[in-house]
Amino acid sequence: MQNYIAELDKLKENSNFRSIKNIDEKISKYIFVEGKKMLNFSSNDYLNISTNKDLISEFIEKYKNHPEFLFSSTSARLLTGNSKNYFNLENKFAKLFKKEKALLFNTGYQCNQSIISTLFTKSDCIFSDKLNHASIVSGLKLSQAEHYRYKHTDYDSLEKMLIANRNKHQNAIIVSESVFSMDGDIADIKKLIKLKKKYNCLLMIDEAHAFGVFGQNLAGVCDEYNLLNDVDIFTVTLGKSLASVGAVTISNNVIIDYLINKASGFIFSTALPSVNILWSNFLLNEKFNFLIQQKEKLNNLFKEVHKIYPTISSSQIIPVILKDSTKTKNTALKLQNEGFYVLPINPPTVPVNTSRLRLSLTANMELDEVKNLLEKI
Repeated sequence: MQNYIAELDKLKENSNFRSIKNIDEKISKYIFVEGKKMLNFSSNDYLNISTNKDLISEFIEKYKNHPEFLFSSTSARLLTGNSKNYFNLENKFAKLFKKEKALLFNTGYQCNQSIISTLFTKSDCIFSDKLNHASIVSGLKLSQAEHYRYKHTDYDSLEKMLIANRNKHQNAIIVSESVFSMDGDIADIKKLIKLKKKYNCLLMIDEAHAFGVFGQNLAGVCDEYNLLNDVDIFTVTLGKSLASVGAVTISNNVIIDYLINKASGFIFSTALPSVNILWSNFLLNEKFNFLIQQKEKLNNLFKEVHKIYPTISSSQIIPVILKDSTKTKNTALKLQNEGFYVLPINPPTVPVNTSRLRLSLTANMELDEVKNLLEKI
């Protein structure tokens, strides 16, 4: 135990120790912590759906007697934890992303990790952006494939790696987030498509922080720029903009069928409760226009913010990099005292010496509220 204690003490000394916040309540763009009301700038509820009581009441009233209004599936989907509702949700995502098939996983972490560790073997290779999410990095470590991590959004670096290593391996894939979760910048998908075609690779794009925020049909950055047909594998989380739970991978029949038969994270996990599947389907099918309206509100907000601060970010995620962990922690506490729920993001979530405040804009915020926060920072 002493080594654990020593490690925890070191984290405390460096202001990198984490604890779970005791949150009282969340209402729209506000959060209540220990009795204090604050504007919530630390949420991934980008469309402010999760606390919308009118939507929740309408859903419950309409579906409370539905046979799938159940709070546990009690089984993996390959056993008894399945129904047509799961297929309906997967088919909806396949249609949105213009692919043949989709597969629902329990979490975004499990989804990314399972895809990468399942599809690629010793004879294959993976090229991954240096700042890809921890779930992707975990998949790299579990996979038997050789992997190469190129400098963040440095596609010259990626091409050099492709030239040096692609021909040594059978199958190859390039993996990138679209909107990067801690930096708010956006990958150049067109360049990635060009490289994947030039060097005969697959391309996987994680649209976790872009789904619901970008695209005419909410399908992320690739939808925004009409690039859906040129990407081989998509992943999307449902726990952010959609205010639900789970994650989906969308691809062709072969890849999805392979995952159904080979991905341990899918095969051996109890399926998500069917009530959550009902909720996701309700939002995507019956409330799609409302989601679009919220997306447009959010887009207008961060476009106005970017007019005032043109170099601040490319998306709804705004990083304020203060480098030092102690300084970041103290700044966050000061802002919380001013009524802004802002949290410090420290290593190992981000690289050493890049500690930051990660500000998330959500649809119901006002421009003056965001300006007020940025001026205080």
